[in-house]
Amino acid sequence: MTLQELTEQIRTKATHADSLNATAKLVTDQGVVYIDATQSPAVVSNEDKPADCDLHVSVNDLVRMGTGDLNPMMAFMSGKLKVKGDMGIAMKMGQVMA
Repeated sequence: MTLQELTEQIRTKATHADSLNATAKLVTDQGVVYIDATQSPAVVSNEDKPADCDLHVSVNDLVRMGTGDLNPMMAFMSGKLKVKGDMGIAMKMGQVMA
């Protein structure tokens, strides 16, 4: 999956992110996806801006989490998913991306 395909997929899912009321950034091996859920509807872009929560993960592992092949908690415990910033936002992101 390319960064553009990932961004479009997240843009579709982020319509449900209004309750997040925060910013999050997915930092992948292919680039950045920035989600601004302080606005309604949420705005998704590839801008590298400061966020309330940064999630560092490879695109492959992110896709595997999305399909259910990789448990997000196991990804975090094994170091495949790294969180910088507000852990509560990271937990809410899991609900948004489901």
